Amino acid sequence: MLYRNHERQASTFTHRIQSVILPVLALIFFGVPLLATAAHADIGVILSEALDDSVGKVTKAGHSAVYFSRICPETPVKLRLCRPGEMGSVISNYTTLGEDQPFEWNDAPLSIFLYGVDDPRNRPLIALPQIKRALEERYRDEFLSQYCATDFCRTSNKSEWRYMVGATLERSLYIFVVHTSVQQDLAFINHFNSSPNVNHFNGVTHNCATFVRGVVDFYYPHSAHADYLNDFMMASPKAIARTFTRWALRHPEMNLRVLHFAQLPGTIKLSFVARSGTEEFIRTKKFYPPMVWFAPYGMPAAAGAYYLTGRFNPEHELEQHPDAVETSSAIDPDTPWFESIETQPEGAASVETGGHAQVFGSKQEWKQFHVDFDGIVDEAVEDKIIPGQDYVAHFAKQLQQDAKPVLAPNGEIWLDVVDGGQTKKLGVSANNIFGPGSNSELAYALLLAREQSLLKSPKHRRESMPEFRADWQLLESSRTRIWATQSNMLASAQNRQPQPTLVAAKP
Repeated sequence: MLYRNHERQASTFTHRIQSVILPVLALIFFGVPLLATAAHADIGVILSEALDDSVGKVTKAGHSAVYFSRICPETPVKLRLCRPGEMGSVISNYTTLGEDQPFEWNDAPLSIFLYGVDDPRNRPLIALPQIKRALEERYRDEFLSQYCATDFCRTSNKSEWRYMVGATLERSLYIFVVHTSVQQDLAFINHFNSSPNVNHFNGVTHNCATFVRGVVDFYYPHSAHADYLNDFMMASPKAIARTFTRWALRHPEMNLRVLHFAQLPGTIKLSFVARSGTEEFIRTKKFYPPMVWFAPYGMPAAAGAYYLTGRFNPEHELEQHPDAVETSSAIDPDTPWFESIETQPEGAASVETGGHAQVFGSKQEWKQFHVDFDGIVDEAVEDKIIPGQDYVAHFAKQLQQDAKPVLAPNGEIWLDVVDGGQTKKLGVSANNIFGPGSNSELAYALLLAREQSLLKSPKHRRESMPEFRADWQLLESSRTRIWATQSNMLASAQNRQPQPTLVAAKP
């Protein structure tokens, strides 16, 4: 019965986290019967944060891509309308995809792009380099086999098709979403499928931002623009997101919504907030000396250009136009999550109806979670479940050192963890962390490490409050499971102790 309760709680968690973290997917799922002919679907400009690589460290420009809710990949280089149950896709171009032919773009299923898995319920709770690599290799085997046969494509980190797999393991991203019609989607599919897919990438004149501008302008002409003043005669991902958002706000019928996907906790380096050219100059101190020496008026000019024409904060747009809804009080564990979403009153937790704290949490609520978490860690140390306070902070690094990923045929992700000379199994998604064979002590430590990382995150890297509550519920379920295991072990030990023999006294 205890295991069934935990299994049910884990299932409930999965339903809840999907309903918040994939709100657009929820719309697709409960609209499954009409998916192919629905009057409205969505297109979204994706603004991804910059990675900690050589170029990203310098420019902080980030990356731009396009999300579709009704277009799916027939192959990575051929588009079609989504079939019932499919979640949409993301199309993107890079410097070089590294494939056997010089393709300009690839299209990947949305859940693959976000988490590296077909089913969002199998998404990892922690980001480790070996998990990211394993998900990439599975994607290559299952989706890219006929396009990726050379050694460079299969083994090189410079093969940028890898960025299409599990993006949230290595960076945070925002999606600025508006409506489309089926006629627009069909026209786009026909146009892209019939056009040459040949790479002409150029960092100045034909980069990821200009590619995205071309896609959204096909749907809505002049909806996105480069900002040549703030980006030094180039198009940047942030400029495309800013101008597309401003255009959507001038057209309320487009129903602008903003989605946020935070980088998963783990050992992969945190991404950088995407910036425009002038923004990077005025916010990065290393540029001050050369600017003052070679162009004494350059810094004031850059600051004036940015503050007058280039300011754009994706987090502020998210707070004003969120797509997340609070569903934790409405979801029944025995009701499919997409049916629960369907019965939600429109705008149940929108900012306009006073639900800001419900979606993003109040300062008092986040503070209380901090206090409660410290108490849980102290309790775990006192009960000898973990060896000390520092164990939680270093647990992810220890996993990276001692764990090997195993991808099950059903899509689940497991880790084989060497611990004390023994190999223990650990499920690393909400779908299998309490599954048969998953070590309960390691699961508890993983959830503690995840919660600590989430609580330490600054506002712009933080999950929504409904997502965090779902995480917290999973932690409490694991905590109850640990207590039950320890109680059973203690009872068994007491039963094994020899009982004293009573000898009758002689008369």
